[in-house]
Amino acid sequence: MGGNELGEFLRARRSRLSPADVGFPRSRGRRVSGLRREEVAVLAGVSADYYARLEQGRERHPSGQVVDALAQALHLDADACWHAYRLAGLVPRPQTPSPDEERVAPQLLRLMDVFPTAVAYVVNRRLDILASNALADALLSPLADRRGMARPCSATLRRGSCSPTGTPWPVTPSPRCGSPKVTTGTTPACPP
Repeated sequence: MGGNELGEFLRARRSRLSPADVGFPRSRGRRVSGLRREEVAVLAGVSADYYARLEQGRERHPSGQVVDALAQALHLDADACWHAYRLAGLVPRPQTPSPDEERVAPQLLRLMDVFPTAVAYVVNRRLDILASNALADALLSPLADRRGMARPCSATLRRGSCSPTGTPWPVTPSPRCGSPKVTTGTTPACPP
């Protein structure tokens, strides 16, 4: 891609859609494959001139609302929408995780219960505790709200010198508390 990555991306996505895909009547004698610029502009609620400037690279800084409207008009999936945000130089809007991302498989829950003498818990990318066995519940009781193991961990480290047991932290408490830095912001659904 050249210096107009956003325009090239929009053009490529526009060419993938037919008028029938978006509810427009079929017409004969179309010289372009896919939608016309004017059709995308109508669907997105922007002027045809503004959309043409975006594709041609004369306008390179659309707002997040415009990117959202274009994503909807061009039927972009979550990954393509995220890519459009990045090409526009914007931070993708936070999305709530889908219920499937927050669901723990029943087989994993049964496996955790098979080992009653081992601490077992399942966390998501934000380190929210999704499931735990009885021993983990007892050990992690200070984290009673079960959201964000990273928050209490980093708050304790910032506050000062002692671990929850009262003993001084080692010089570097990683890798256990280093993982929030690794996982934060890795997906559109996981804002920094």
